[in-house]
Amino acid sequence: MKLTFFILFVGCVARINAGVYTQRFLDQYNKLHSSGYFSSQGIPYHSIETLMVEAPDHGHETTSEAFSYYIWLEAMYGAISGDFSSFNTAWDITEKYIIPTSADQPSNSNYNPSSPATYADEHDQPSDYPSLIDSSVPVGQDPIFQELVSAYGTEEIYGMHWLLDVDNVYGFGNSPGNCEAGPSDPGPSYINTFQRGPEESVWRTIPQPTCDSFKYGGQNGFLDLFTKDNSYAQQWKFTNAPDADSRAVQAAYWASVWAAAAGQTSTISATLEKAAKMGDYLRYALFDKYFKKIGGCVDKHSCAAGTGKDSAHYLLSWYYAWGGSLGSSGGWAWRIGDGAAHFGYQNPLAAYALTSELKPKGATAAQDWQTSLERQLEFYSYLQTEEGAFAGGATNSWNGRYDTPDSNLTSNTFHGMFYDWEPVYHDPPSNRWYGMQPWSVDRLAQYYYVSGDSTAKTLLDKWVTWALSVITVTDSSYEMPDQLEWSGIPGNNLHVTVKTHSSDVGTAAATARTLSYYAAKANHDQAKQVAKGLLDVMWQNYLEDKGVTAEEAREDYSRFNEPVYVPSGWTGTYPNGDVIDSSATFIGIRSFYKSDPDWAQVESYLNGGGSAPTFTYHRFWAQADVALAVGAYGLLFNE
Repeated sequence: MKLTFFILFVGCVARINAGVYTQRFLDQYNKLHSSGYFSSQGIPYHSIETLMVEAPDHGHETTSEAFSYYIWLEAMYGAISGDFSSFNTAWDITEKYIIPTSADQPSNSNYNPSSPATYADEHDQPSDYPSLIDSSVPVGQDPIFQELVSAYGTEEIYGMHWLLDVDNVYGFGNSPGNCEAGPSDPGPSYINTFQRGPEESVWRTIPQPTCDSFKYGGQNGFLDLFTKDNSYAQQWKFTNAPDADSRAVQAAYWASVWAAAAGQTSTISATLEKAAKMGDYLRYALFDKYFKKIGGCVDKHSCAAGTGKDSAHYLLSWYYAWGGSLGSSGGWAWRIGDGAAHFGYQNPLAAYALTSELKPKGATAAQDWQTSLERQLEFYSYLQTEEGAFAGGATNSWNGRYDTPDSNLTSNTFHGMFYDWEPVYHDPPSNRWYGMQPWSVDRLAQYYYVSGDSTAKTLLDKWVTWALSVITVTDSSYEMPDQLEWSGIPGNNLHVTVKTHSSDVGTAAATARTLSYYAAKANHDQAKQVAKGLLDVMWQNYLEDKGVTAEEAREDYSRFNEPVYVPSGWTGTYPNGDVIDSSATFIGIRSFYKSDPDWAQVESYLNGGGSAPTFTYHRFWAQADVALAVGAYGLLFNE
């Protein structure tokens, strides 16, 4: 990488010879910090707009994904400006608002690593819930708990919860250190949504607080919508999205590289220690959900409970989660991993960082991440289609309940795990969206850039060839894949087909950055030129006062009226009085949307008023992706 040189002045930083692309980064960075992307507390919203439904069900929620992009954005700002103080600030805000405090996870001292959690089946449909708690199913041992306690002197977990209601729109008031403080709390408020199997799209969710003291919901709060038990206790619970935590680690790695080049390592050393700590706890994502033995795990009763680390698949799974009873006296706590891994969540650069610049304190952490790095590269190889794109993933727990998979999936497994073209969720299929390709392959390309790993290069050579064949770039336009279709299985005619195309700026930016890192290391001129073309055209066609974005139609907003399954006879209420019962709909339990300034066009569409509503959305992750893409291109090629 060509180094950037700085002149340091008292009170300001001036960059020498800012190039076209690094200047574009600075322009985009300034827009992100001045156009309504952040709350008054400095928290990045999912989007500027409030009427927004995708994984979050409101634009002024936010995710650990957004925080990880924020950290990465500030790391690159340090590389370009010479000022790394905002990188520290980003981590401080992350730690304050989306990493649960001691008060938020009070009963961890009661956790028993020999019995991490009690088993419950996952089911195919929301209508199959609540799921029976079944203590007869054997579960394995947690092999890293004591090591983490020894390293950090606490039983608590240091990792991000995945979802915040930043403006406390739902009114739960689960702000850090508070439990159901109610609508008067200014937020942010910890919440959760997805709980009921692969067919529970966002349109079918029942949002609930992470701390459930039975103040809202029904007689047992929200708990008996999801699990069936003899009795219910007030409790807290959090869910981690490992791709976000690994992206934060990845960002910290780059901050360490760039700060060292600028002679400022000491400025961020304390933050780098926190990133390594996050990576230590991220190892919970490397284990089966119930710490059962990896490989051929069929039948929940006969599949062996794990001992030591034979329950580790060493891949970044879809989540890990932890929870417990309210209050520490006489209480209990639990922890789970996840047996399902999606290629799109893998992060070889983060694994590499946790074996080198960001080694955690845990005694076996660096070795675990070295194993994970090797396993992730093997996973990419297993899932690569004949064309070059990467198919879905693999699971140790078929159907989320250790069922027997179809016979054609048992002959070519991944360390005994079964291939799944749509891991974890099916509405929509989790690997249909093209964006999963550049998100994950970008990390692979960055790892190749810093390591020169020949296996990574082989995988990238094939993927880049495919990507270049399905992307069209001219002087005035570009066209990207949007939806993908899959056929075959690993080792037997595994293929990808591009079903639809789009000009989405977020995925275009991620693709451009992927091609840039690959081109810089492999000296691949075509990849470099396509990356440049994508960045130039999006700047030419989609640049506006709040960022770089394109109008989009939302046909899926027809689902605002979609029924939400609630068991017959169950009734409850939200803080604003919205009733939850068997007649619930998405909009019925989110009546706040009816006062949103953009509701009129959605309402007209629902009433048969013509074509789908259109929006020009400003998603934080996408706008950060644009900034990071132009910034990376400028740093790599000094253009």
